[in-house]
Amino acid sequence: MIKEVIVVEGRDDTKRLQEALGPVDTIETHGFALPDDILAAIVEAQKRRGIIIFTDPDHPGEKIRREILAVVPDAKQAFLPRTAGVPVKQGTLGVEHASNATIKAALAQVYTPVSAPIGGPQVTEEDLIRLGLTGTPHAAHLREYVAETLHLGHVNGKQLLKRLHAFAITPLQLGNVVRQWQNDQKEG
Repeated sequence: MIKEVIVVEGRDDTKRLQEALGPVDTIETHGFALPDDILAAIVEAQKRRGIIIFTDPDHPGEKIRREILAVVPDAKQAFLPRTAGVPVKQGTLGVEHASNATIKAALAQVYTPVSAPIGGPQVTEEDLIRLGLTGTPHAAHLREYVAETLHLGHVNGKQLLKRLHAFAITPLQLGNVVRQWQNDQKEG
């Protein structure tokens, strides 16, 4: 049972979560623009029960996520891998297309951003360059692997560093994931 209120984009997402998880409470943003009354409801839900942002793995979903985080910076976040939100027939990427197992896995890997480092070293831009996550021909594929493995959502180079900091991922943890990718590449 999830005690937090899950913030999703629409009623199809709510319906899908209830099919996968049973009774859950949601707030629906109803698309790209976040009206003041929806933002106020999100802020109030955070105060009372906490929220989990679970938007679609696409550009509009990321925009909504950023808008919510601007007013509720300590909101928990769950990310659906882009490949899991692909519609069977037509449509856009979305939570409503994900399997029960994928939804449960995403919500089992909830992150809470931290405002300051938690005692350990932080990943730097130099680390990203050294590990091949930026500035190399395979950087986009490697970032996709890292983001999926660490449940960070879809990210570009700048967003990756921000998410790694927000979720207190250490250089050691990041290096281990990159080494796993390298080993998989050698075996494949």
